Amino acid sequence: MKALVLFYSYGGNTRRVAKLVQQETGADLCEIETVTPYTGSYNAVVDQGQREVNSGFEPELKPISADLSQYDTIILGTPVWWYTFAPAMRTLLAHQDFSGKVIYPFATNGGWLGHTFQDIAQMCSGAKVQSGLNIHFDSDRLVTPEADILRWIKKIS
Repeated sequence: MKALVLFYSYGGNTRRVAKLVQQETGADLCEIETVTPYTGSYNAVVDQGQREVNSGFEPELKPISADLSQYDTIILGTPVWWYTFAPAMRTLLAHQDFSGKVIYPFATNGGWLGHTFQDIAQMCSGAKVQSGLNIHFDSDRLVTPEADILRWIKKIS
């Protein structure tokens, strides 16, 4: 099994979890980045994110460093923006073929997972999407017990 941790992180929480998953599994690590970074106050970015989610906006992404065809397992991490995955994740999912892959999603959020995992499963048709892990933060403080995260990771390895 060749595995990749593929993630988008706005404020660093998703990156933090992605690195933990990578350390525990030995999987490769690849970050999704937008060509134009989000800037401004937290509230301004939240407002922009709401507009983008509601309109189905797909921001342009920098090329990713991983060749997804080389992996059969993708551990997919995203922050939750307005009850679903971040717009950057929408761009990636809309333009990559995940057919035949096993996907383990995780989502970081302040308490509102919404329909994030259902949306990932819908956009990854042809993939086997496993049960996701909802990881709660309070600002940058991890609320979900790390032991819960490690138990979920063990299911992957």
